Amino acid sequence: MREDLTRYGVEETRTPADVDRVLAPENGTVLMVVNSVCGCAAGKARPGIGMALQHSARPDKAATVFAGGDDAAVAHLREILSDYPPSSPSIALFQNGKPVYMMHRGDIERRDAFQIAQVLKEAFDKFCVRRKFPSVKSGPGYT
Repeated sequence: MREDLTRYGVEETRTPADVDRVLAPENGTVLMVVNSVCGCAAGKARPGIGMALQHSARPDKAATVFAGGDDAAVAHLREILSDYPPSSPSIALFQNGKPVYMMHRGDIERRDAFQIAQVLKEAFDKFCVRRKFPSVKSGPGYT
């Protein structure tokens, strides 16, 4: 379940200090996922996050805490997100250390992975920097 996100380059934050390090203002825009063992995390949230992170506009960093596994890190993140009700799974977008977007479990449960990816891409378009992909070479000698 952890690897479902780390294979997309999402960093695990397993302690409160890890959470603070990742959410430091100098890190720019950070996607923070509260991962969980539930079915909506497995079949919807994690695949949707993976698809969204392929978008040309994406956060500078992506990280996760695991509800039920990284208890202190989850509690610390929930303190930081105290203006939002606790939710597992959930997805928050931070800009310069401050939350600017939140997707709760209720937002995840009613969507499929493709819809979650689309909603996240829209948030990325609003809050993140668009990245240029390397140009594809073509012509004689290139396949």
